[in-house]
Amino acid sequence: MTVFGFHASHEQVHPRELLEAVTHAERAGFGAAMSSDHFSPWSQRQGHSGFAWSWLGAALQATNLSFGVVNAPGQRYHPAIIAQAIGTLGAMYPGRFWAALGSGEASNEHITGDGWPRKDVRNARLRECVDIIRALLAGEEVSHDGLVRVDRARLWTRPEEPPALIGAAVSVETARWCAQWADGLVTVNAPAEHLRQMIDAYRGAGGRGPLYLQVHLSWAPEQAEAEAIAYEQWRSNVFAPPVCWDLDTVEHFDVVSERVSMERVTEVVNVSADLGRHVGWLEEYVALGFDQIALHHVGQEQRGFIDTFGAEVLPKLRNVT
Repeated sequence: MTVFGFHASHEQVHPRELLEAVTHAERAGFGAAMSSDHFSPWSQRQGHSGFAWSWLGAALQATNLSFGVVNAPGQRYHPAIIAQAIGTLGAMYPGRFWAALGSGEASNEHITGDGWPRKDVRNARLRECVDIIRALLAGEEVSHDGLVRVDRARLWTRPEEPPALIGAAVSVETARWCAQWADGLVTVNAPAEHLRQMIDAYRGAGGRGPLYLQVHLSWAPEQAEAEAIAYEQWRSNVFAPPVCWDLDTVEHFDVVSERVSMERVTEVVNVSADLGRHVGWLEEYVALGFDQIALHHVGQEQRGFIDTFGAEVLPKLRNVT
C-alpha cells in the first residue's frame, strides 16, 4: 500500500513552523515525511532556507514518522560530512531515515566560490560521493583523490543497518543511470507517461528498491485562491533543466519568471479547489507503482491543507492499490 507523506519545504516556511506542521501532519494521518535541503530559496517571495540537517534531528525526535531528505554532496557538502550526518541519524532513529542524492543546483552550490561544473562532471562527482558515503557507512577507512578528495576518513558512530541511498532524478536518462548505484528512486510529479518511462528505465536497468514521488500541489477552498497561491509561490520553479540547474541567485529566478503564465504553473503544480481532482491525480500516481508519495502544498500556510487532506483526501486513498 502506498504511504502518503508530508513534504517540508524549507525554502518557504520558517523551520519552527515546519516542525509544528510535520507534527500536526502526523496527527492528521500522514504516514511519512520528506525534507528539502537548500541554502537558498527559489524566489525572494519564498523567503526562507533553514538548515535541513538540524531540523531533521528535531523532527525525528518530535514524531514517529520516517523521513527522507534530498541532498547534493560534492561541493557545498563534503561527502564524508554527509556520511557522518546520515550515519548519526540512522544510529539514533533506526529504520526511519533515508537520503536521496543528486547532482545539485547552482543556486545552492555557488556559495563555495568554486566553479559550477558541467552536468556530466557533476554526475561523475556524485558517483564518487556515493561510493565514499557507502564505504564510510560500512565502517571502512576512506582515502580518495578524484573530483572530491578524502584523507583517511572513518565514521566512529554508525547505524547497524545503513540508511538507504536513493537516486534523485527528473529525466529518463538520469533514472536509468541511478539504477547503477541507488537503493531506490525519487522524482517529482510530471505527466503520467513521463513518470512511467522513468520507472521503466530505472527498473529495466536493474534498479532496485522503493519508488518515491514528491507531488507539488496547491489547494484552497476557492479556485482563485488556489491559483493565486501557486502563482505567487511557485512560478519561479517551472523551468526545466538545465535552466533550473544553472541559475544561481533568487534575483535571476525572479527575473526570468516575471512573465510566466498561470497555464505554465499548472504544468508543474496540481492546482485545484476540488478535492476530488486531487484524489484522482494521486490515484493515478499510485497506479504507476510509487511506494511513497510526499504531498507538497506550495503555499506557506500549511495547517488548512493538512487538516483538509487528512480528513477528506487521505482516507479515500488508503484502499487504493
